[in-house]
Amino acid sequence: MTKRYSLGTVAAAGLVLALACITVNIYFPEATVKQAAAEIVEEIRKDEAAKKAPQAALEAPALREAPSFSLVPAAYAQDATSVSTPAIRALKDSMKSRFPSLKPYFDAGNIGETNKGMLEVRDETGLNLQAKAALRNLVKDENSDRARLYAEVAQALNIEASQIERIQVIFAAEWAKSAMSGWWIQQEDGTWVKKS
Repeated sequence: MTKRYSLGTVAAAGLVLALACITVNIYFPEATVKQAAAEIVEEIRKDEAAKKAPQAALEAPALREAPSFSLVPAAYAQDATSVSTPAIRALKDSMKSRFPSLKPYFDAGNIGETNKGMLEVRDETGLNLQAKAALRNLVKDENSDRARLYAEVAQALNIEASQIERIQVIFAAEWAKSAMSGWWIQQEDGTWVKKS
């Protein structure tokens, strides 16, 4: 009788040990998140991007008229990478309408883009109390929308909440890419530089 229990115990222990050695690999669709971040940031800041590169906008239609040799239809490829839900659209609209109010603060160097995809007040020199309060409220509202946006993107792509920080870092790179010359950008190591 004890041999049977011993054999069962050894088998159970072996099974537990084998299961303990299995590593759980959490799937993270990095390419899809990068594509979504690029689309969302471009939409929020597209008016400024159009001012930044008016010549590229003039040349773009000629490129679109070129024949496509892709085996995958372009419309399907667009739908496959586009991330949109009612909540994401509402957040984009909110951020897009706030951006013109934030832009003068970016231009003056009062705020900068952090390496975590958020805004940070950098310098309030020269601002009166009313302007400081307005700046802080704008940054608070923007950061609140950005935090919700990252969570909504994670939910839309079935990404675990524990991976939201990775989404933030990807968005941070897109925010930095869309920043205009002279705006403050936080590097990976935490140092701040003006975009050239």
